[in-house]
Order: sequence, then structure tokens, then C-alpha cells
Amino acid sequence: MEGPETHYARSGGVSIAYQVLGEGPFDIVYVPGFVSHLELRWGVPSFAESLRHLASFSRLILFDKRGTGMSDPVAGAPTLEMRMDDLRAVMDAAGSRRAAVVGISEGAPMSVLFGATYPARTAALVLRSGFARTMWGPDYPWGRTEDQYRQDLDRQLRIFRSRDEAMSVVRSLANWEENDVPAIVNYFRWCASPGAWETLLTMNKEIDVRHVLPAIRVPTLIVHGTDDGTVPIDAARWMAGHVPGAQLAEIPGGGHLHFAQDWPVVNEEIRRFLTDVWEAGAWEDAQPDRVLATILFSDIVGSTERAAELGDRAWRDLLERHHASVRRELLRFRGHEVDTAGDGFLATFDGPARAIRCASAMVEAVRELGLEIRVGLHTGECEIAGGKIAGIAVHTGARVASCAAAGEVLVSQTVKDLVAGSGLAFDDRGLHELKGIREEWRLYRVDAGDLSLRA
Repeated sequence: MEGPETHYARSGGVSIAYQVLGEGPFDIVYVPGFVSHLELRWGVPSFAESLRHLASFSRLILFDKRGTGMSDPVAGAPTLEMRMDDLRAVMDAAGSRRAAVVGISEGAPMSVLFGATYPARTAALVLRSGFARTMWGPDYPWGRTEDQYRQDLDRQLRIFRSRDEAMSVVRSLANWEENDVPAIVNYFRWCASPGAWETLLTMNKEIDVRHVLPAIRVPTLIVHGTDDGTVPIDAARWMAGHVPGAQLAEIPGGGHLHFAQDWPVVNEEIRRFLTDVWEAGAWEDAQPDRVLATILFSDIVGSTERAAELGDRAWRDLLERHHASVRRELLRFRGHEVDTAGDGFLATFDGPARAIRCASAMVEAVRELGLEIRVGLHTGECEIAGGKIAGIAVHTGARVASCAAAGEVLVSQTVKDLVAGSGLAFDDRGLHELKGIREEWRLYRVDAGDLSLRA
């Protein structure tokens, strides 16, 4: 079955393949699961039928994530932050100002992060077979253990062995129409190479967006099969309880993959929800008063003593050079300067990995001036008013910075969790009581030894 024409959007130095079909009143961006292939998916009848149904009531935008399908291969594992950039690039190229983001399986965590970070571009969220965290933890019993994850990886890599073995693996993934199985084997084998498959699974192992869920302020539907053997239904119920106002649609007997036999029931839930959201006016221009952001606080260590040593004029000159250096790095890493108070900066970023690299670059840049700064980073929901930001996340960021030593970049647990797959390394600094913040926070020092400071 022939699909729509494939186009390419440029995201940094990477080309992202995308397609557009349908002429409905609103846009849907379909964020695929683990791997995908734009053109081969049209050779799987059930997959093609499910997508054409979505396009029957929307303008549907499809894409392959970097490192998969027809998009550029990449070195290393793509992070959620990179994938958010790719999603924005595809929306821009397709002329989509605002869309419903439909995240499938492993595409759901990035969709969660996108919806909280860019509510002005997200009319609604639909999370199909999604999850907030991959691995088991004492406070998250629905994840997979290390042994389970390794066994699952080994099983999936059998798709690249003999064709009979590959067909056996595919049959174990969902309740397919038997006639679809050969096409699905071809589809998966072309989605990614064995090495890319393993790299992506290794990155996905670190996903944890639980802290982001309460910051979602757009209409959200969670659709999950009661017989999902990959992500238990209880994980979906837990997630629905942590997203403000989320609706949960449980599909009796439904499995994990979107394009298996239960797709008509799933799509009907999506159609109903998004039609209601459209009729309620969610696609109209909106200026959100809350967004998810990474907050950066910095200040000069020993500034009072240094000012007394240099005198007013020399200190003022040095401070101006410090400010210029910091602003160069903020510009390079797409940071937004919010405020400057004395010798300190408050800035925000739409990506935590960029914020970390910027903070480390700031430390090195001002060190050349003979200065040492301390920097703290935290990711959380911020209130926006008159170009300023407020809220508990801002106070938390300031308190994290106050715990940092000279020349140190300190981050909260939330920041560390959101940069999975980035290659950034951290040293555990233990639990800290932050003044004015109720619970204790585990903080981490950024290990800048092998840190790439490229924007």
C-alpha cells in the first residue's frame, strides 16, 4: 500500500524524515514507539489502516525519530531533549503551529516532556501504551528489573536472526493478523540496525519523567490495554493519577502495540477525545502562564572580598567582563536571561542537557578572568508573568545553587533523571535539606572531565 510523499526537516545537523496526510480541522503529530520506518509502515495493512483512520478526522503528521527509519543515523543514543528539538523542527517544516501530540509507547515520555515544556504548541496529549519510567524501583514497582530488561533485549535482537526466528519473535509481541506477520518482520528489520536497536534500548532504560507529570497543563488522554504485557495497566493508572485532569481509557484485552488488532477501539477513543478538545477551542492561540523549564542560578564566589581588593572601578570593569562572558554562553546554548542581581544570573532553558553544558561552559569562561562561580540547576514548573518567573521550582533552583562549591555545577535529581542518554556524568552529593523547601533533595555534581561543551 503506497503512502504519502516523504519530506525532510532539518534539526541542527540532522535530517528528520516526515510525512503529512489528511485534511482534518486540526493537526496530530504521531510520535512513534521504539523504532519506525515511514515508508515500510504502509506495507503493514493494519498499521496503514490505523494511520489512515487517524488522518480521516485530522491532518496527520508522521516522522521517524533520529537514528531510525528514513531519518539520519546518529552516533550514540538520542536524548529526549534532542527528540523534542526534532519534533519542533518537523512541526515547523509541516507548517503546524499547534498540534495534538500522540505518543506511542517509548514515544510517550518525550511527548510528556514536550507538552509540559511547550504548552503553546501542544493542544492536547494522547499517551498510548505509555510509561513514565522504564526500570523497577522501590517507589515504582511496574518497571522492569535488570534481568528482565536484558532478556527482553536479547529476545528483540532475535528479529535479526533467521526469518523463522524473527517471525516467532514478532508473533510474541502482539495479537496480529497472521497475514501481517511477514510484512512486520520486514518493517522491524528496516527500522534500525542491530547496533542502533541495542543503543536505543540502552538509552530508553534510563528514562524517568515522573517529576514532569504534575507540570502538564494541556488536556491529556491515556489509552492503555488491560493485557499489555510490556507496560502493566497499573502503571497507566498511576500515571493518570499524577497528570492534572487526565482521562484514562482502559481497553479490555488490549495489548501494547498500536497497530495490532485492537487499533479500531483505540483510535475511536482518540477521535472522541480530540474532537471534544477541538470543539472546546484548545487549538486557539494561547499564552500559557505555566511552563516546564530548567532554571539556572549562578553567583561569583568571594565577590565581596574581591571587590574590596580591587576597588570600585576595577571591580566594576571585571564584573562587566563576567557578565559579557556569561551572556555569550547563554546565547550559545539557547538560554534565556531572566534577571541579573549584582554578580549573579537567573536564566531558563527549554532543555536540561543544554543548561548543564552552558553552566559548565560558564565556569570555564569566567575562570579565564580569574573568577570562580557556583551554579545550581533545577527543572520544574514555573509561573510566567510580565517576563518574570516564579514558583517553588525557582526557589528550589536558588537553594541548589547555594549548596554548590566554587567552580561547581550542582543539579537536582530531576535534572539528572531528564538527561538520560546524554553521556553526562554525575557525582552523588547525597541528600540535602533546602531552606524553605519541605522535602529533602538528592543533589549531584556535574563531572565536567569528559563533558562536551558544544551547543
